[in-house]
Amino acid sequence: MAQNQKCGSGKCSTTPEAEERIINPSVDITETDEALFLRADMPGVSEDDVDVTLEDHVLTLDAKRCGFDFEGVEPAYVEYHTGRYQRSFKVAEEIEQDAIEATLKDGVLQVTLPKAKSRLAQRIKVLPA
Repeated sequence: MAQNQKCGSGKCSTTPEAEERIINPSVDITETDEALFLRADMPGVSEDDVDVTLEDHVLTLDAKRCGFDFEGVEPAYVEYHTGRYQRSFKVAEEIEQDAIEATLKDGVLQVTLPKAKSRLAQRIKVLPA
């Protein structure tokens, strides 16, 4: 059965109904003293179809998940739907916005949000009086 995915060029081909279908991706968030790490399951998307933004302490994930074009056959049953992955998170920490990194591998989006240097814990040496 020939199947071609319509995504990958940043021009995901979806129907208006699919554009309205919102999919909340599963997310894990971890933290160290230096950074916050977010991992989101986004199978079926290309890095060209993902937008990650941080504005006014709100981190937003937005991605188009495209369907398949079944060439020359009529699908009998389809569970893989098109739509948009969308999630937003309030970020309480001050973040080094110029150092944020995002990667997509095997359907998992990973975002690294380094904490601002001024917000990192500092050890203060106590001197004798």
